[in-house]
Amino acid sequence: MENKIQIPSGGIGEVAEYKEQIVEDYRDNPFIEALPEILTKEEVIHKLTSYPPFNEKERDLDVHYRYHIVQRLFQYFQPLSIHIDLESRISRMIRQGYLARNPFSTEYKRGLHDGYEMIQNKSLELTGTQGVTTTAYGFTIIGASGMGKSVSIGKILSLYPQVIIHSNYKGIPFSQYQVTWMKIDCPHSGSLKELCINFLITIDSILGTDYYKKTMRGNSSANTLLPVICQISRRCGLGMLIIDEIQSLSLAKSGGAEKMLNFFMTLINTIGVPVVLIGTNKAMSVLQSQFRQARRGSGQGDMLFDRVKSKDEISWNLFTEGLFQYQWVRKPCILNQELNDTIYEESQGIFDIAIKLFVMSQVRAMAINKEEITPKLIRYIAKENLKLVKPMLDALKNDNIAKIAQYEDIAPIDFDEFMNQQISNINLDRKIKEIQQSTKKSQTQNERVKEEAILRLLDLDIKPNKAKKYVDLVLKDNKFNKDINEIVKLAYRMIIESDIESSKKKQKTKKVDEYVENDLRYIIKEGKKEKLSAYESLKNAGYIKAPQENFLKIG
Repeated sequence: MENKIQIPSGGIGEVAEYKEQIVEDYRDNPFIEALPEILTKEEVIHKLTSYPPFNEKERDLDVHYRYHIVQRLFQYFQPLSIHIDLESRISRMIRQGYLARNPFSTEYKRGLHDGYEMIQNKSLELTGTQGVTTTAYGFTIIGASGMGKSVSIGKILSLYPQVIIHSNYKGIPFSQYQVTWMKIDCPHSGSLKELCINFLITIDSILGTDYYKKTMRGNSSANTLLPVICQISRRCGLGMLIIDEIQSLSLAKSGGAEKMLNFFMTLINTIGVPVVLIGTNKAMSVLQSQFRQARRGSGQGDMLFDRVKSKDEISWNLFTEGLFQYQWVRKPCILNQELNDTIYEESQGIFDIAIKLFVMSQVRAMAINKEEITPKLIRYIAKENLKLVKPMLDALKNDNIAKIAQYEDIAPIDFDEFMNQQISNINLDRKIKEIQQSTKKSQTQNERVKEEAILRLLDLDIKPNKAKKYVDLVLKDNKFNKDINEIVKLAYRMIIESDIESSKKKQKTKKVDEYVENDLRYIIKEGKKEKLSAYESLKNAGYIKAPQENFLKIG
């Protein structure tokens, strides 16, 4: 698109287009005016909805094609009320975070000065000045693995250009890269230094900068890195920072979790950058701290991404009705109560598991040539392929919160392994079929070559049994299985050599002068009187069938 620009050594930036703001508080702030329009609920649903392409004729394709096509279902996304709520929160949060960070304000410029002072002091504590009056806030998104937390926020973030390029604002020169959002994973170790490193690497990949190279000199510590991170956040107009996998803080060394949460609070209160923390229920213990206390007045609260707790909920039925529109098996079924109940029971209302179950059921139905999804098949797939998540599913069935927390980091469903197994099986079947067909073809060709070679030897007055014997011997050597002339030549030579050897042993050659009536030689001899070839003579006598007759019987 014309408004998109490749950032040298970085990602893609979008040229700023300033929009008139209906909300008065948002006016005359280029960071806010350059953001996309505030969306209505209907517009959010339309933009978030993802229905993959589907054509009923694709059901007629061979199974190895449908194996690929069925994976389109992983693009399926049906927005629900929780997604509408999440989009609204993020929309408000980004804009509120920019309110006190108008790049033309004195307060913003003072913040930049404070940032340099922090770097010199190698501390997040300000000396002589005060931080900005912030309107930013943060909140957490909590939910078990597979609930769609990360996918949902990723869909919403895609509504915003990650980088907006400013050059001129209302006639005022304004050269600025604005990073509207940035998402990083919390290090598995819970290390604050590793988090800073992840931040530097990510911002460099987005903007094409070299902050990591410039900053990571010598033995840089978290204390020296944190002020740098804060200053970078100021300079690039960071709209929102998302930290995923926050449950890793439970593994942090002594005091590590507290230090990281304090850093997040610094970003919010001192810099004005909103922070969203995403994690499983395991993170709850480490979030009962300063981060929660600081958010009490925001009115935002935590978001709980919970499973659909009843198969009768409207959201579940909306999800499954859309899901069952995508069937690439050749006997598509209509979603009935039994199917709906079965897929709910085996997924426990977790959309990610439900989609994988539905896809794997189709793949299995194709692989075993049943081409139909049934409750029995869904239960079989769940039993065989959901073994690793079964403890968590059982905990959900019993609504056992304590046990659910124990299985937050349970191994995910290995869909790739399942697909490889099924593809391997179907490929093996296809290979066997190909070999069978190839063998039949080869056998047919060999029979024709063999027949032609024997007939040529018969024309040379070689006895039929001897001709057959030596042609078979030659055909054992594959290099001669196509060249009829070589076969006849070699077989004839072998016959002559054999006759000579036999003559030497017997000291006598026996010659047959007369043939009985049904002897092949007699038939050929009589045929020569009528100027017929050996082949024609034997064919007329019924000893050789027409090639097309043999061909029609093949397979």
